[in-house]
Amino acid sequence: MTVTRVQSGSPWEESFGFARAVAAGDRVLVAGTTAFKGDVLYGEGDPYEQTKVAFTTALEAIGEFGLTPESVIRTRVCLAHARDVDAVGRAHKELFDTVRPVTTLLIVQGFMDSRVLVSVEVEAFRGTPSEEH
Repeated sequence: MTVTRVQSGSPWEESFGFARAVAAGDRVLVAGTTAFKGDVLYGEGDPYEQTKVAFTTALEAIGEFGLTPESVIRTRVCLAHARDVDAVGRAHKELFDTVRPVTTLLIVQGFMDSRVLVSVEVEAFRGTPSEEH
């Protein structure tokens, strides 16, 4: 099995020694992704915007393997505050309503940077999908 890795340029990737996305077999896994792009946090104070930016970055990572949002089979969303569930859910629905991946939503203690409200993970399938049931 071939394993391929993609870096996004996040400073944490280098300092922690991880890849933004890894393709192994028919799966592509995207690491926890926030609304940071370089040193800039997009959507500060806005969980909806942070969710959109984080998922956009994650989708760009699977795009490196020729995949689209329709390839996404699982998402995980970690929130710093339960109060943000509706805003985050709205952003997720806008991106994945027609795709309908399985998802997990977790409320966490917090993130390395207290301005981060949301972190997302994506798993995509790059094989040939079978018929829906």
